[in-house]
Amino acid sequence: MDDDRTPAVRLEPWSEGDAELLHALNAPELMTHLGGPESEEALARRHRRYVDLTADGTRAGRMFRIVLLPTGAVEATGAAEAAAGAIGFWDHEWAGEQVYETGWAVLPAFQGRGVATAAARAVAELARAEGLHRHLHAFPSVDHPASNAVCRAAGFELMGPQDFEYPPGHPIRSNDWRLDLGKP
Repeated sequence: MDDDRTPAVRLEPWSEGDAELLHALNAPELMTHLGGPESEEALARRHRRYVDLTADGTRAGRMFRIVLLPTGAVEATGAAEAAAGAIGFWDHEWAGEQVYETGWAVLPAFQGRGVATAAARAVAELARAEGLHRHLHAFPSVDHPASNAVCRAAGFELMGPQDFEYPPGHPIRSNDWRLDLGKP
């Protein structure tokens, strides 16, 4: 349950204008558990996939820019909303079941403030509203305590460690976290 320490976030559909945010999220310190920074060509392809996924309307998933909203004392200072990261959900076949997978990245200036947890809760509600799949999974590296903590705080159930591949061709040991979205 949210309390007054939980940041207010808004998820905005990924758009052509979010390429700069994706470049910022490609920083080495943010890509440590994901095989390292992507090349410019790979980043351009990923941006195109995000834009296309968000625009396709098939319920296969969507990507979002995480916007941190000013609250409380911050509002009084006139601080503006800030793009804090990215999150999304997409179709994935896992253990013989069609599920949604989710993943996120939060810029360093916004880490440790509950932004990823608030965004994970919000994206779970959007995936639930699609009514297509029963489960939403996240697969953070077993060596990534912050992302595993986000899963726990957002209400996901730890299913256990699994061998996973991300990006394609880069094997990692991940935790499988699952959130029940209800009946599809």
